Amino acid sequence: MAAYTSVISLLQTLEQLQQSHPELIQGQMVKTLESLRVTAEYFLNVVEEASKSRFDPEKIKSLEEKIRASASYTEDVVELTIYQIIENLSWTFGSAPTSSLHKNFLSVVEKIDTQKNEVMEIVSEFTTSTRDDQILESDGDSLINTSSRSNPTLQHLEDDIVHGLDDDLEIIVERLTGQLSDLDIVTISGMGGIGKTTLARKAYDHLKLSYHFDIRVWITISQEFGRRNVLLEALHCISKHTNIDIKKDYDVKDDNELADLVQKSLKGPRYLVVVDDIWSTDVWDSIRGIFPDYNNRSRILLTTRETKVAMYANPISPHEMNLLNLENSWKLLCDKVFGPNNCHPPELEEIGKKIAEKCQGLPLTILVIAGHLSKVSRTLGSWMDVAQTLGEIISSHPDKCLGVLGLSYHHLPNHLKPCFLSMGSFPEDYHVETWRLIQLWIAEGFIRRPGSDKSLAEVAEDYLEDLISRNLIMVRKKRFNGEVKAYGMHDLLHEFCLTEVELTKFMYIETTSIAPTVSTQRHFSFQKNYGSSVIHLCDLLPSVARSIYLFPDFMFSANIEAFSHFKLLRSFRICKL
Repeated sequence: MAAYTSVISLLQTLEQLQQSHPELIQGQMVKTLESLRVTAEYFLNVVEEASKSRFDPEKIKSLEEKIRASASYTEDVVELTIYQIIENLSWTFGSAPTSSLHKNFLSVVEKIDTQKNEVMEIVSEFTTSTRDDQILESDGDSLINTSSRSNPTLQHLEDDIVHGLDDDLEIIVERLTGQLSDLDIVTISGMGGIGKTTLARKAYDHLKLSYHFDIRVWITISQEFGRRNVLLEALHCISKHTNIDIKKDYDVKDDNELADLVQKSLKGPRYLVVVDDIWSTDVWDSIRGIFPDYNNRSRILLTTRETKVAMYANPISPHEMNLLNLENSWKLLCDKVFGPNNCHPPELEEIGKKIAEKCQGLPLTILVIAGHLSKVSRTLGSWMDVAQTLGEIISSHPDKCLGVLGLSYHHLPNHLKPCFLSMGSFPEDYHVETWRLIQLWIAEGFIRRPGSDKSLAEVAEDYLEDLISRNLIMVRKKRFNGEVKAYGMHDLLHEFCLTEVELTKFMYIETTSIAPTVSTQRHFSFQKNYGSSVIHLCDLLPSVARSIYLFPDFMFSANIEAFSHFKLLRSFRICKL
């Protein structure tokens, strides 16, 4: 992700250079800048295709690091050269020294071309070493990265959710048994780990529905989608409700024959099909036609993490799941730690409710913490330790927590990933205002608008709405007229964000009271003062830093002159909590 961010930042810089200083882009400079742009676009294409491949992750990581370093170096040279020229012109009043500019740019063109040749050689090795895992060719039967799959641990944990779903279940059962004769599509959406699958399973197994529908079919889509697998899974469920041996010779039938068999089997009986964990509108389009409409009150129940997918399937009355309130959070925690009788020691109730509250209503987090509490002594001291180390406990269960939410991140298109990761630059529970978040994304160079008539701010608003639709960013404050004033992030997503930022070297984030190490990165967030001055802090950072965020212990010691040697600084914030 650091490679992608560096490349789009370089492209933004080149575009802004041409728009802001046309007097410098003359003669040979036009061809030179075009050469840089073409190389940057090639790097962007390689990075985007690499994210879809299934090749050795370590080799992909090495390739992306080479691209990141090359793009960052090129952008540094371009911006520093322009800065020096503009600074000299401000007091010499001379003509634009395009010859000097061209000379500097020629050297960087030679270097980036060398890097491009090395990247092309690596890509060539990838594409010739294996037919199935080509870096520039994705799997035709898979619509997303196969490295990001639905985690069976999530389904196991969600099956344990028993509190806070009664009202949701009543609504879903009523929709599924309604009088509408046409095939109706009922949708359930919400963030990962909130209990969508559990709710769908409770509806699927509901006694009323078992009598209402002649055939019930459960299909789990997951992120590795294959249409044939969907057909086979549907036929397997159908076979349980019919006397027809539909498994016979299915392995020699093609997809069209299997789809025809599904449709014929569903012709006549009233059916319920649950399509669980669907990720994209493309997947929905590819399977929607499999299930016929015979005006007999058949239903499809769809679960998804992405609100836009739910709205696409049926924009009428989508059901969006909410986080648990404190009462149901505490009930769920007690049920999993002490059993259904809920015989907990009275002295643990106050600290237990604080732990439940810190889970912020996400059942997945509550279940993981409950599992940890079940293994520690039932004493006030032990539970207080858990309350103080909640983040560490969550981090120690990557498959159960961070890995589950990571599926939503890994499914993001590349252009949204930097925007999501940038939320890690703010402390936990921080509420960032809408206008400020958009300004920061634009300043950082995360927003592109190729072929669009929209402004950068309008494109950034689209990015923001997309992240909200995917349940990755949450609305925290609204104005009296309904407009969103500020956004935030669930603590579990924030924890994942910090982990991914460190893994990808997207940004240096310091959350402890220790002195930062010298870093070659360009983006920094210091969320706790380690006891030294801002001047000393600035001395530790590279002069090519693009963004610096300080929270809030630095507020009274900040000296603007300390930042004067950061010639390329785009974003500097001293933020209040």
